[in-house]
Amino acid sequence: MNTLAQEILKNFDDLPTTEQQAILLRRRFANAAEILKRVINFDVPPLTDEDLVLNAEELFLALDEQEADYE
Repeated sequence: MNTLAQEILKNFDDLPTTEQQAILLRRRFANAAEILKRVINFDVPPLTDEDLVLNAEELFLALDEQEADYE
């Protein structure tokens, strides 16, 4: 690791935890915004009622399995 990266990490480590969390949260939002910018123009066909029903059935079956594990 180069000295600039080491200095940046040291400065980050010296920050209070709340400041470190704020920096990480801002970074996550920036990453999410960049992903949304890239996918917003995808040509995705609309979901049909059948698609929604099949996905709902899969979800409910998975939830039923999880519930059975807790009993």
